[in-house]
Amino acid sequence: MKAVDAIAEILKQEGTKFVSCFPPNALINASADAGIRTILARQERVAVNIADGYTRVSTQPGVALVAGGVGIENAFPGLSQAFADLVPMLLFTDQSSRRKIGSRPTQDFDALFTLHKVTKWVERINLADRVPELMRRAYTYLRSGRPSPVVLELPRDVANEEFDDDLFDYKPVKGWKTAGDPHDIKVAVRALLSARNPLIYAGEGVFYAQAWNELKEFAELIQAPVMTTLKGKSVFPEDHPLSVRNGGRSGGKPAAHFLRKADLVFAIGASLTTSLSNAVIGAPIPKGKIIIQSTVDEQDINKDYSVDLAIIGDAKLVLRQMIEEAQKNRASRPSQKRDDLIEEIKSVKEEWLEEWMPKLTSSEVPINPYRVVWDLMHTVDRHNTIVTHDSGCPRDHMAAFYEATIPRGYLGWGHHSTLGYSLGGSIGAKLAEPDKTVVNVMGDGAFGMVGMDFETAVREKIPILTIVLNNYGLGTYFKATPSTSKLSGDYAKIGEALGGYSERIEEPDEIAPAIKRAEKSLRAGRAALLEIMTKVELDFQTRYWTDM
Repeated sequence: MKAVDAIAEILKQEGTKFVSCFPPNALINASADAGIRTILARQERVAVNIADGYTRVSTQPGVALVAGGVGIENAFPGLSQAFADLVPMLLFTDQSSRRKIGSRPTQDFDALFTLHKVTKWVERINLADRVPELMRRAYTYLRSGRPSPVVLELPRDVANEEFDDDLFDYKPVKGWKTAGDPHDIKVAVRALLSARNPLIYAGEGVFYAQAWNELKEFAELIQAPVMTTLKGKSVFPEDHPLSVRNGGRSGGKPAAHFLRKADLVFAIGASLTTSLSNAVIGAPIPKGKIIIQSTVDEQDINKDYSVDLAIIGDAKLVLRQMIEEAQKNRASRPSQKRDDLIEEIKSVKEEWLEEWMPKLTSSEVPINPYRVVWDLMHTVDRHNTIVTHDSGCPRDHMAAFYEATIPRGYLGWGHHSTLGYSLGGSIGAKLAEPDKTVVNVMGDGAFGMVGMDFETAVREKIPILTIVLNNYGLGTYFKATPSTSKLSGDYAKIGEALGGYSERIEEPDEIAPAIKRAEKSLRAGRAALLEIMTKVELDFQTRYWTDM
């Protein structure tokens, strides 16, 4: 058996349905021969983004294949983002033959030295008969502990090296999860039930644990408002009476209001990472609050905040423990609805929406991007749709106001905000959930980075809807660097030339009808692109977070 054939067989055993790729890589043909779908992206970074998006939505490791040398160099931004966002995907990179490694051959790149900072584990397959061992370790790391990408480097001579079939011994890896310390659970629940104004702060770890049902049950049991991070957005239904939506710079007034009011913050599946840019992903926690933090990784604890109590464990297991403990202590806090809290959440939401309604329903020309978000939300079937944003203005216009109702109905991201991620991410999301409508909203700057990969969606018959908000420039940079902010282009014509359904929208009343026509194209299996001509809108949610 050849090493590449052994790897392909293991990928099949582990449930791999496709690999996203850019050649050369010996695993591409081996995967195709094994019956695994191969999807050619137009650049390596997007191949990684496709595997990344698939992983986030399916919670199963996506797989990408790239060349060594400049191939893995071009893939680096996607890999770095996956690492920053804790995405457990698998990447294979090509390499020179073992005899040439270290002699600085053409296309030389030392993956083991360079990638260890942006992976959970990176290793070279140095002998064909080690394939089962190294693949077993890779999937163990992908499915256990802190979620992060894994990279395996495959030298060209090893790829075609034969080993005895009797040495091929592999069983799929299930992964292992840990529950919380029972004493910590008791103390945490006691503190939550004793708090006057507890707040649940949910992160993406709840997604990877598939713990959205437990989160909802626990929130209803203790009657606490739920705020999510941007990456955790949609893990709790945002039409629920206890939802205050997502927090951070892209979050709205409800989350900020109840975070300020909270006397105790219970962070579950969240790293509580802060940033100099006023916490784009999470939310800055004001001083003076009791903090309980539960994650799978001890490196998150006491990192940016001094926590009062830590629980190390899988979010699903921890929440189940906390539900059981809270049920034992119902006498401390009755489980009936807190009408006063629910009414306050409703009132703050209504007040906030009323403040923004002139922009959300604006008839301005060029179109206000907030109008696009509002019309999109009220046109698609949110119970059967996944939407994602790109970085910068599309994220800041969209995150607060798009009300997500199902788990992964909103694909938030961005500890590393690589411009253009949303296109590949949405392709991966569609591959994970083929029966759902998948929409990515990006600016003209982001389309300039990765727009040719719209052709990948067309060619591979992956019917996503790409909405390009064209304000002829780089959003916030009109103010920051005005001499370098302007762009030009007719992206609807590009979408048409690449084989997709395409329209250009210039009037606000045309938005909803155009989305419906695009959905018709999606149902026919053809990707669609809507170019919507928008104004430069620099009014964001930051006003609610500046004094945190």
